[in-house]
Amino acid sequence: MKPPPTPADLRPRCHWAVGDLMTRYHDEEWGVPVHNDRLLFEFLILEGAQAGLSWSTILNKRENYRAAFDHFDPVQVAGYNARRVKQLLANPGIVRNRLKIAAAVSSAAAFLKVQEEFRSFNAYIWQFAGGKPRRNAWATSNRLPARTAQSDAMSKALTQRGFKFVGSTICYAFMQAVGMVNDHSTVCFRFEEIKRIASDGAGRRDLT
Repeated sequence: MKPPPTPADLRPRCHWAVGDLMTRYHDEEWGVPVHNDRLLFEFLILEGAQAGLSWSTILNKRENYRAAFDHFDPVQVAGYNARRVKQLLANPGIVRNRLKIAAAVSSAAAFLKVQEEFRSFNAYIWQFAGGKPRRNAWATSNRLPARTAQSDAMSKALTQRGFKFVGSTICYAFMQAVGMVNDHSTVCFRFEEIKRIASDGAGRRDLT
């Protein structure tokens, strides 16, 4: 007989948090402010890889991506040559899309230029949220926008700097993932937790 659910299992969540992997990601990562450059780069590349696919597909391949892309070290990725790209295209553990892989390499080079100019990618990218998490108050997660004026501005700026696969919808998903915006529904138990994290900084993922 299956054991009864624990109280944590009964907590209200955003509607998309279905299945163990997506629920764990929702409960532990989505919306937590990220200020670590390498993790920001990881999310930027993964969000681009997700285009046209489900986020659960990417989460299932996340560890494969980390291994394949040198744990998202932008210096390493920016130096990938044709031979390395060919190896990635033969890797069944990631999305084998030539354009997306080439985009990761281009974006890594652009990422390094931003770091050089602004001292960190974190200092640059958080400007698009006004330097602190934006808090929404959606009654249901079904009402979330696909893009905003802020993601439009981010997309335009990143594209001009040479980043690839950074359309406004991808940028908004990135903003949600790294806590630049709190888009948990107001009935979700994480809404108030993320609000506290954003206010006092506890639990955020910083530079190391």
